[in-house]
Amino acid sequence: MADRIELLPEHVANQIAAGEVVQRPASVVKELLENAIDAGAGRVRLITKDGGKTLIQVVDDGFGMSPADAGMCIQRHATSKIRKAEDLFHIRTKGFRGEALASIAAIAHLEVLTRRDTDSLGIRLKVAGGKKEAPEEAVCPRGTSVSVKNLFFNIPARRNFLKSPKVEYRHVLEEFQRVALAHPDIAFSLFHNDSELFQLPASNLRKRIVHLFGTRMNNRLVPLEEETQVLQLGGFICKPEFAKKSRGGQFFFVNSRFIKSPYLHHAVMNAYEGLLKPDTVPGYFIFMQVPEDSIDINIHPTKTEIKFEDEQSLYAILRSAIKHSLGQFNIRPVLDFEHDQNLETPYEYKDRGAVMPEVTVDRNFNPFSDTGSSGPTKTYKKALPGGWEALYEGLEAPAGEVGEQSEWVVESDVRTASLFEPDSLKGVNDVFSLQVDRKFILTRVKSGLLLIDQQRAHQRVLYEKFLENLSLSEPASQTLLFPLRCEFSPGEMQVVEEMFESLQAMGFRFGGRKKSSLEIIALPVLIPESEVAGLLDGLIARWQYQDGEMVYSEGDRMARLLARSVATRPGTPLDALSRQTLINDLFACRETQWSPFNKKIHTTLSVEELEKKLD
Repeated sequence: MADRIELLPEHVANQIAAGEVVQRPASVVKELLENAIDAGAGRVRLITKDGGKTLIQVVDDGFGMSPADAGMCIQRHATSKIRKAEDLFHIRTKGFRGEALASIAAIAHLEVLTRRDTDSLGIRLKVAGGKKEAPEEAVCPRGTSVSVKNLFFNIPARRNFLKSPKVEYRHVLEEFQRVALAHPDIAFSLFHNDSELFQLPASNLRKRIVHLFGTRMNNRLVPLEEETQVLQLGGFICKPEFAKKSRGGQFFFVNSRFIKSPYLHHAVMNAYEGLLKPDTVPGYFIFMQVPEDSIDINIHPTKTEIKFEDEQSLYAILRSAIKHSLGQFNIRPVLDFEHDQNLETPYEYKDRGAVMPEVTVDRNFNPFSDTGSSGPTKTYKKALPGGWEALYEGLEAPAGEVGEQSEWVVESDVRTASLFEPDSLKGVNDVFSLQVDRKFILTRVKSGLLLIDQQRAHQRVLYEKFLENLSLSEPASQTLLFPLRCEFSPGEMQVVEEMFESLQAMGFRFGGRKKSSLEIIALPVLIPESEVAGLLDGLIARWQYQDGEMVYSEGDRMARLLARSVATRPGTPLDALSRQTLINDLFACRETQWSPFNKKIHTTLSVEELEKKLD
């Protein structure tokens, strides 16, 4: 029997290794930017096309590579930061020319152009699918330029799994932001499809945040600083009133390396307890410096996950430091038992002088006499105001209602609100219903009782109405008297670009678009103007993290997201007319049993089931 175990060819092994390191164009961007930083660059330029699928180029002014290093950087297991096994636990750099370049060269067209300051000519190196051409001399400036073209050109299956250029560019932008935030002392620029999107000068951290996320961030930042024996904290957190439903403004850096840590994120959320609206997340830019031997950064190929030696201590320090910053800058209410508020002078009285009060006393005044000091008769009895009876008109209880109660008393005395216009109820038959715990609607049917989840029912109704809008050439819209201007971060603006056509198909109409803002001039008739900002925030949050959702089209996906965002929430009181309309609208839908998210909408409690529960 023939032997079955063989060594893989080198190009196949490189392609397999590339699958661990290169998942999408953003992975290439991360590796090339980190290489440029370790090369001592003071200025780094990133150029992409078609979301990185066609071109990714990183140009730096670092110290370049020698001809020998240029040839070695694309070899497997080539590295500049590890000499022995112990170095794995004392890594201070991100990796200079090597490691990932061999994997990238195996699945793309790679071109490296580099020159040291001491050399008169540079070196040009080309690799296509792992096949290296002979290096040649070339005229180039000091530094290194690495171009990656046609990613996954020799692995069609991997290339087909890439998303649209807009989605891939969003991931590229996220990596660019992470690297730029970690190194504010380095100048960065970003060009996409021949357009300049960012030109970031070397500055401090606060200015770098403002340059990346807009000038509005300047007033939202709260400094964070703490130093202990095990941890040095720095950076900024955002004020709780600016927390958003969408994720993307949360950044952890450990030793200038971006990481993801649900455990430390929980510490942040715990520190904000009681200050955030439901389902919102605050922004933060937290930098931690810890000893290199207390962390392990090699537990994940992308090095975005780190294993800490003492996570519990870091959790407690981080939580305490954030609470202290929120209290120190009067963001979080605090109790100061040593401060006497009675000694405070109101602001409007700070420039006024002290005035001695004047008191006039009638020494001959006698409250028991009808004659005053001046002689004429005075009456000191307080007269009742005229017309007092009118204050109590209409409060008489109708005859027969005193002491009586309704047969069904399940709603609280909180005033209920109507979801629908009264005109929409004309011609609707009266149906008995009541609200249970402000989550369910209970109504009678022939076989017993029908229990309806009000949120899921409303989602189904809205979903089918939004789908109906998709079938119209011009969906119904309500023009706004004053256009709305919504501000977004660059990453959020990319998500809006991805949703743009679907939003227009639903009835949104837009005016001018800028780098970080969007003007809305018309809305779908089902969406109130007061909820637009929160609605778009929720849409951005859900659109980013539902790439793998099974939907029929982009329009169908938008209809689901809008239905989820606009539908009434559990805990919302509904009056009788709203309940009646929701029931009739639900059973006028094509599908009445399941919500757009495959959740059961209603169930029937038969008379037999009710009798069994009472046995």
